[in-house]
This record gives sequence, C-alpha cells and structure tokens, in this order.
Amino acid sequence: MRALAILTLLAAAFIAAPASAQIDKGCYNYSGQNVWTAKVVEKLRADIACQEKVIAKRQATIAAEQIGISNARISIANREKRIAQLAPVTPPVGDIAEPELGKNFDKVLAPIASNFPVAPLLQPSWGTGAIAESGAQEKVGAFRFNCEAGQVSYDDPIVYPGQPGKSHLHQFFGNLSANAYSTYASLRAKGDTTCVNPLNRSAYWSPAMLDGKGNVRRPEFYQDYYKRAPQGSEGCTVVATRCEGIPTGLRQIFGYDMVTGKTPTGSVFWKCVGPTEVAGVFKDIPSVAAVCKPGNYITVTSSSPTCYNGKLDSPNHRDHLAYADFGDTGRLRCPATHPIAIPAFSLQIFYLILEGDTPADWYLSSDDMTAMGMGRLPGGTTFHTDFMDAWDPDAKKTWTANCIDKMLSCNGADLGNGTQMKDVTGFDWKAHPRLMPVPIRPAT
Repeated sequence: MRALAILTLLAAAFIAAPASAQIDKGCYNYSGQNVWTAKVVEKLRADIACQEKVIAKRQATIAAEQIGISNARISIANREKRIAQLAPVTPPVGDIAEPELGKNFDKVLAPIASNFPVAPLLQPSWGTGAIAESGAQEKVGAFRFNCEAGQVSYDDPIVYPGQPGKSHLHQFFGNLSANAYSTYASLRAKGDTTCVNPLNRSAYWSPAMLDGKGNVRRPEFYQDYYKRAPQGSEGCTVVATRCEGIPTGLRQIFGYDMVTGKTPTGSVFWKCVGPTEVAGVFKDIPSVAAVCKPGNYITVTSSSPTCYNGKLDSPNHRDHLAYADFGDTGRLRCPATHPIAIPAFSLQIFYLILEGDTPADWYLSSDDMTAMGMGRLPGGTTFHTDFMDAWDPDAKKTWTANCIDKMLSCNGADLGNGTQMKDVTGFDWKAHPRLMPVPIRPAT
C-alpha cells in the first residue's frame, strides 16, 4: 500500500510538473490525463528508470569534465614552466652561487706541482742574492709583487662557475687562461700569467673600469702583497691559535657585497697618488677625481681578513674568513670560529690620469644597477675582488717560510732566501692597451 501511495504522489508530481522542471523531456511520454490506472503506473515506472539513466549519464559527463579540467590545469602549469625556461632571464647579481666544492667546504685539495721546469724562472735576488730587509718595523712579514692587466670578460668562476657570460664585466690579473670553468686543477695545469711568471698561476679579478665613453679603462698595473705575523709571535699564539700559509686552492671574495650592498670584508678606499698627489683617502671615484690632476694615479686599495676557519670556501665566498677584533676582553683575538691566521691578501690598482681624461665619468661595471632598478651608483662604490689560489706549492712554501715567518719585507717577488722570481711578462708599468671597446656580452 505504501509503494502504491508513493507512485500516486510521483504520478501527480510528474503529471503536474511544467516542461521547464523536467529533467529530460525524452523520458516523458504520458498524455497528461490524471487517471489512476495500471497503465499510468507502468509509464511512471518507465519514466523513473529513464531518469535514472539520464542522471547516471550526466554524472559520468560531469566526472569526465572534472578530469578534463584537472588535465587542463596540469597542461597550463607545464606550459607556464616551459615559457619560464624559454624566456630570457636577467642574471642574478650577487655573491651567492653554488661553489665548485659543492657543500663539502671541508674538502682538502692536494697541491699540484708545476708541469714545467722551475729553475729557469728563478734568479739571484736583485742580481746579487741579497736577503730581504727585516719587516720588524711593521711587526709582520710581507711578500709583494706586481702584475699587469690581463683579459677582460663577463666570467666569474667563483660566483658563476661553468656559466660563461653571466657576470658583470671583469678585469682579470694573473692567469690568462682563467674563465668561467676555472678550478684549482685547471689553473695549475695551464696558463701564462701577468704576475711575474707562471710560478704564480693564481687568478685575481675585479669589476672592469669603464670610461663613460664606451671603453674599458684598463689599469697601468696592479700591486699585490701578502702579510701575516711570523710563526712564534703573539699573532700566531694569542691573536690566533696557530698560523698557516695560504691554503691550497683557497677561494675568496672581499670588498663590496653585491647581495647585501655592504662591505662585510675587505675595506676599500680610493687615493690620488703621484707627483702632485693629494693626501687622504676617498670613498669613491667622483670624490678623488675632483682633486686628482693629470699625471697622477687614481688608485683603489682593498685587503682581505686574516682569520680563517679551515675551509676553502663558504656559500657566500666570504664567511670562511673573518677579522680579529677586541671584543669584550679588550685584547685583539680571532673569532673562536676562525682560530687560524693566514696571510692577509691586499691589493692596489693604479689608473693613470692623462690630459684630456675625464675621471669623474669613470665607473665600475658593477656600479651600474639599472637592471635592479637602482640606477648607477657613484663610480667605485661597488669595488670588490675575487681570488683563486693556484701558486706553485714550493714557491708558496718558500716565500711563506722566509718572507712571512722570518718577518722579512720582500718586494718584487723576492722569495726571501736569496732567490727571486724572474719576470717574464715584460712588465713596464703601462697598460697594453690602455683603452679597449666594451665587449659585447656573449649569448648565455
């Protein structure tokens, strides 16, 4: 009786329902007479079965459409990813990049001997075999040498290893084979040098100087020196727990940090040096150019920290080195995290001002922050230096043991033991060439 009542209600509902409320007109074939008969019941049951099929069909359609929507979303995501891969990308500017050593900063590199005869590259110091003078006045040992300017390129084997053309324009010194793919092993294996002779196949590079007229302004020369307290001194027993030489394969950046906009390591200053030099130091090129006359050099000087944590690199290529400070004790100490003292690396780069030059227009390639929405910073603001060690291991041991640890003042690549590195570069205190067009950045 209950089923009959339900069918009665359904019959009334279906018969009375307007066409707009019907789920599917194809299922309705009743004439609309409101008469309760077995035929009506039969037709209603047929209509119910028909509507159930329609509902099932539409549910399947909806499920298929949902799958289609999901697939479309996946397709869109894949296309956006592909577009991102194909679109031109502005290279990131900064010091942070995955280093050659990966995350194994504790890795120790075995020294690689020179693959050429060493004896012909040595000579008696200053022609007589004289021993260098004492460096006791400064209380440090020092080893100094000069370099000419080398290649100019958009490579940076520390910040962008294996990515040629990714960096701002650099002026290289030292190993002439240095490029984006350089490693300690590759530098030791080949390359003439602009730093005295191939006993030093290290690579040094800084932002290129631009003259504001479409040219690279190459420096006349580059002076490099290493200084450290000698073994047995307070600098090696109190300030630091021990002293060592330059670690094999050390890599570092010091000076302005392109990521933070600060100079956490490597103090930088500009000077006017020459016949009518001006005393004092200056913060940037416009400041020094305003007082420095033709015939003088505009120079930039920077020095690395000396406290070392025993690692050849760090994620930002700076944090493995630190400065000693007086802290809470009032006594100069290396940080506990960086207890080893190594020779501080200092440099001075010389740019000669000639009549007709407009040094107030000079700026570094890294000063141009236009791509980052910062415009161009005052010339010289972003000076920094990169260094990759590739010294002949015996030569490095010799100048460390004599010039540094015997507290001598060694100049002109004097090794401190009566021998001196013979210059094979034809060094003459001049740039060759002085100006060159800014090169076109290679496709990356």
